[in-house]
Amino acid sequence: MTRKTVLTNLFWRFAERCGAQGVSFVVQLVLARLLMPEDYGTVAIVAVIINILSVFVDSGLGNALIQKKDADDVDFSTVFYTNVLFCLVLYGLLFATAPLVSAFYREPQLTALIRVLGLTLVISGVKNVQQAYVSRNMLFKRFFFATLGGTLGAALIGIGMALAGLGVWALVAQQTFNITMDTLILWLSVKWRPTRAFSLERLQGLFSYGWKFVVSGLLDTVYTDLRQMIIGKMYSAGDLAFYNRGEKFPQFIIQNVNNSIDSVLLPTMSAEQSNVERVRAMTRRSIKTSVYIMAPLMVGLAVTAPVFIRLLLTEKWLPCVPYLRIFCITYLFYPIHSANLNAIKAMGRSDLFLKLEIQKKIIGMVLLLSSMWFGVMAMAYSMLVSCAAGQLINSWPNRRLLGYSYRSQIADILPSVILALAMGVPVLAVPFAGWNGLFTLTVQILLGGVIYIGGSALLRLEPFMYLLETAKQLLHRKRAADADAQA
Repeated sequence: MTRKTVLTNLFWRFAERCGAQGVSFVVQLVLARLLMPEDYGTVAIVAVIINILSVFVDSGLGNALIQKKDADDVDFSTVFYTNVLFCLVLYGLLFATAPLVSAFYREPQLTALIRVLGLTLVISGVKNVQQAYVSRNMLFKRFFFATLGGTLGAALIGIGMALAGLGVWALVAQQTFNITMDTLILWLSVKWRPTRAFSLERLQGLFSYGWKFVVSGLLDTVYTDLRQMIIGKMYSAGDLAFYNRGEKFPQFIIQNVNNSIDSVLLPTMSAEQSNVERVRAMTRRSIKTSVYIMAPLMVGLAVTAPVFIRLLLTEKWLPCVPYLRIFCITYLFYPIHSANLNAIKAMGRSDLFLKLEIQKKIIGMVLLLSSMWFGVMAMAYSMLVSCAAGQLINSWPNRRLLGYSYRSQIADILPSVILALAMGVPVLAVPFAGWNGLFTLTVQILLGGVIYIGGSALLRLEPFMYLLETAKQLLHRKRAADADAQA
């Protein structure tokens, strides 16, 4: 797989995430002004349940299709029929048990919300194999049009329903329409269709690799969403809304930057799985580049948080600022997690992947159960500690598999992190000048950008020079292509 192919697909994946998340970001700002925090808290309770069940759809077999070297139409068709049937069964169980969940949380409206939002499970079952086909064949341009189309349509519906005073149903309709249109456009734009083929033997082979990712994903999702379930039960919908909103903004950056790299990296690594040197080089490049981009964004968001939230979401959302800062620190180091796990998956070590998840979740559960009695903020800090422990656990096997230790990884990212922290100090001081909110935020962003980019150039940071050289090469190729077209 050539560097040009990887960079082209990375461009389209990044464009897709930026376009979709950019529209979604604007919509969320509008809806946050129109709706109350309690509306978001109610939907978050439903989302926890859907997220847990979605693990069975989104993990395992899709990863197995991407990782398998000789996957063909029989494999894809087998997984397609299995996914759709399983999702129908899951939705039936969810529909039947919705009243029990509603009674547990003492929220009567949850029954209808769960039954409507639960339809996304069935839609995901149809979409999942198409996604795996796109990822395996590096057709990420198709994701761009599918995701953007669904997001734009959902934006109009969500805002329209919020303006009509439909409250929480605006959020439900937005999410349901988004995934429906996304799936429909992807289905129409990708040529693959299931054939009349089903192989139990192929399914068993794929499942023998993929089930470990299902269990790993289930552990991770239950652990992550268990915090929200506990907050929703022990505290208030408002507390849950502030916790979630504090996570959303750092998560927005993660989905645009690191997940774009992540989604292209797995199939690329899988194609090179027999070449350890190549996989190590890609893992190292991913960590260094991702952290270089993520560090200033996370530090910048953390130091501008009060001005940012007050300006964009109004005063009623200011209680989310401490949570936002905690999640910024947590997600800053997320590239270490994802790059190491991608290397392990690409090498076919799903058994090792599962062992790591079990170790991390044991530590995380102990921290969660110990902290939940001391308030939502204590639970957020426990997640930060758990994430730090997870970094070490995820990176440990690659010391042996790839010859790339955690110490080496920290040494690779340290210059970027130090420069980002140095940038954050003067940016944090800007609000003391007493300017209005918009001008203050503008000055903070410009000042931070000048310090970080200028410092990178002055110090000739390796990831900065790599990105600069890559940009020059892409520009040169574009000019050459334009010249050939004119000739």
